[in-house]
Amino acid sequence: MHWTAGRHWVSETDRNHYHEIVSGFGNRVKGVFCPADNVAMVDCQYAAHTKNLNAGSIGLSMAAMFDARECPFDPGFYEITPVQLDVFCKMVAEYCLVYEVPITRQTVLTHAEVQPTLGVKQSGKWDIRVLPGMDHVGDPTQVGDQLRLRIQSEIRLNSAQRHMRWVE
Repeated sequence: MHWTAGRHWVSETDRNHYHEIVSGFGNRVKGVFCPADNVAMVDCQYAAHTKNLNAGSIGLSMAAMFDARECPFDPGFYEITPVQLDVFCKMVAEYCLVYEVPITRQTVLTHAEVQPTLGVKQSGKWDIRVLPGMDHVGDPTQVGDQLRLRIQSEIRLNSAQRHMRWVE
């Protein structure tokens, strides 16, 4: 899970690096590459979103955080929006269901969690460590846990809605 470090609209650069991106207004935009491209990774035609971890990985992002600064914290003018985060969590939940990805700290994580959790060195990536309503940079794992709880909630809601349609 990422933020683009861009403005609230999805750019061509964003589309080249992520499989799907949510704009600051809650619109979902498909990337140039599909998740299957990150399995084959032929001719460098894949979404490069995480240093040394693109093979077999799905990169999902929010268009946000242009000019944000980690320390001292300054969110800039393009913070993650509440509607964007809601749509993002629903989107991640859909991908987890479709690709049968279990929601754990090792399988569904923010870019900020990659180095401390998986031990793969990254280049100064601090996304996602701030969510709407936060006035400071949070611990990567704690922020990731908040996102995973929301994603699990979306999956439970999705499952309950499917069950309700079946019962009707």
